[in-house]
Amino acid sequence: MLVQVKVERLTMDQATRTPVVVLREDAGERALPIWIGAGEASAIHLKLAEVSVGRPLTHDLLASTIAGLGAVLERVVITRVEQSTYFGRLDLRVEERAVTLDARPSDCIAVALRTGAPIFASDDLLNLVRIEVQEGEDEPPRQPSSSEGMSAAELQEYLRKLDPEDFGRFLP
Repeated sequence: MLVQVKVERLTMDQATRTPVVVLREDAGERALPIWIGAGEASAIHLKLAEVSVGRPLTHDLLASTIAGLGAVLERVVITRVEQSTYFGRLDLRVEERAVTLDARPSDCIAVALRTGAPIFASDDLLNLVRIEVQEGEDEPPRQPSSSEGMSAAELQEYLRKLDPEDFGRFLP
């Protein structure tokens, strides 16, 4: 079963210094943290903050390509996690034909934000890897491994200072 989710926030896993996007189910309290790369975190942040960069970035190009080919991104689905690797897919419609593309969840999310496509996660995944979101909470929920929420400015500054060696270091 698939459950519709939305981007709750971006945060930083302080143990690994890796960005984490937190998805929250629309009609419930479960939240799903997904460790992502700095580039994808930046792409998600730019869209959430409605920052215009002048020229299309990679996810903007993909969204334009989908539309230019007459396709529609019907939804993205975060399907599973295996050995600390998350999997996702883009579900497209090209005329009467359904097309499914395998993609990293972070790329799926970045493209969904640009096209307005809904984001879904499997119910099993939400039950397996989750954090509870408490209603009325002033502070965003904390991801288990001691991550702390970051403001948009703090995330932007962190991403600006990243070194190439910082990519790919995560073990959720």
